[in-house]
Amino acid sequence: MDLSVTIAGVKFPTCFMNASGALCVTREELITLGRSRAGAIVTKSMTLEPRVGNPEPRYYGFPGGSINSMGLPNLGYRAYAEMIPELTRFGKPVIASIAGLCEDDFLTMARVINQARPDLIEVNLSCPNIPGKPQIAYDPVDSERLLKRVRPLITVPMGVKLPPYFDPAHHAVMADVIRRCGVDYLNLINSVGNGLVVDAKREMPVIKPKGGFGGLGGSLIKPVALANVRAFWKLLEGRIPIIGTGGVVQGVDAFEHVLCGASAVQVGTALVEEGAGVFERLERELAAELAMRGKQSLEECRGKLKEL
Repeated sequence: MDLSVTIAGVKFPTCFMNASGALCVTREELITLGRSRAGAIVTKSMTLEPRVGNPEPRYYGFPGGSINSMGLPNLGYRAYAEMIPELTRFGKPVIASIAGLCEDDFLTMARVINQARPDLIEVNLSCPNIPGKPQIAYDPVDSERLLKRVRPLITVPMGVKLPPYFDPAHHAVMADVIRRCGVDYLNLINSVGNGLVVDAKREMPVIKPKGGFGGLGGSLIKPVALANVRAFWKLLEGRIPIIGTGGVVQGVDAFEHVLCGASAVQVGTALVEEGAGVFERLERELAAELAMRGKQSLEECRGKLKEL
């Protein structure tokens, strides 16, 4: 079964890849992704300066999902700029994710990372776990201003990673912003922010930062991810490719993302819990889902969700 996809003119050997933040911080982790069955290498969302991140414990997996408040630990954009040429030798696309702590940071990183020539650059407007920092993507005016400033600096395809939206009016407003800003693809969604998981035995939260509040991932956020993929796919009339992120734990989850309009999917919690072997399993399971339905390709299913 051919599970390859093309996004913004870039060919991916398979539709599965890591979600930024999941086992992609260090050179060793990125090389592991390069050697794996992942269809791309997605870097950790990088900042101007290296960051240690939030105090531990800051990630906790539980039945049905995960919670994290990592605080953007990363090596800093200069380190990733140096690594990108090495990573491109694995013969799969490299997606460089940038996440400024202020607007000008995005511009500085975009210039340098663009010169390193990754295959795509992803502007992360949805970092939900930096204390005191609101998500840019929840302000459409700020989002549009930033994207219009950064777009001329990027000559490779530019994607935007968005947080979950919970109201159709917000989907519509952001879809208009995306149309006006020369965005080549969307990544939907980042973790569902500000959940709280409690350990009843210890009578305390399971993670330390922010009093235990963190971003939720895994199976429990799949309905939210699917809703955002579907809403943006319909609003943008399928003209802007979407990478679906959230709740991809089994092959059928990826199939559901594709039905809703996704071209490819990213894997976060399942990758952290299972390791890089997860990609081979998911490929096998998705191929079986398609074969069972008599489908020869993902394209036959994309956006074909039947409505009652």
